[in-house]
Amino acid sequence: MFTGIVEELGTVRGIAAGAKSGKITIAAQTVLTDLHIGDSIAVNGICLTVISFDKNGFVADVMPETVQRTAFCPAQKADSRVNLERALTLSSRLGGHIVSGHIDGVGTIVDLQADDNAVIIKITAERPVLKYIIEKGSVTIDGISLTVVGAQADWFSVSVIPHTREVTSLSGKKTGSKVNIETDLIGRYVERFVTFAEADDPTEKTAITKDFLQKYGF
Repeated sequence: MFTGIVEELGTVRGIAAGAKSGKITIAAQTVLTDLHIGDSIAVNGICLTVISFDKNGFVADVMPETVQRTAFCPAQKADSRVNLERALTLSSRLGGHIVSGHIDGVGTIVDLQADDNAVIIKITAERPVLKYIIEKGSVTIDGISLTVVGAQADWFSVSVIPHTREVTSLSGKKTGSKVNIETDLIGRYVERFVTFAEADDPTEKTAITKDFLQKYGF
């Protein structure tokens, strides 16, 4: 699990592409502290397992599922910057929100607009992803925990402060850039809980309904 608070910008040093998968080498410093083989690191929001490392960086496998479902390897280019975050510990502050590192889909930046000291980024995505995105809710973009400021049927937008742009890969994004999206994990679990019983047995009803959730402030 992660928080969506990026610890550092790493640099892709090499990609060994297979038929459907890959192996990626990333230069880093901060995330190497107390690192062990088998540890998880979120790379642009994707939970990857460290298979080797040295004082200059680490190596991780990228499986076919990751290649198919994300805007990552083999599209990632050597020397490109990537957001890095080590897995959450029980003593960590939850500065962002609960992030699994499992990408739901790829979005496309269609507009960037200055709003005083912030930048409003508008992103389009597929409907199966957008249905979990709500105004003032949380969303993870390339591993960055952000607050949704607008949500419509075919797009959503987030507001990014200067600090976040400076310390993450968002500083290099432009119209047309692809981004990894992870929606709020809690929302997906609530939907599954509400619909599972009726899908399995139409005669079985759950006490958790839309009216019930609205009554108690959800």
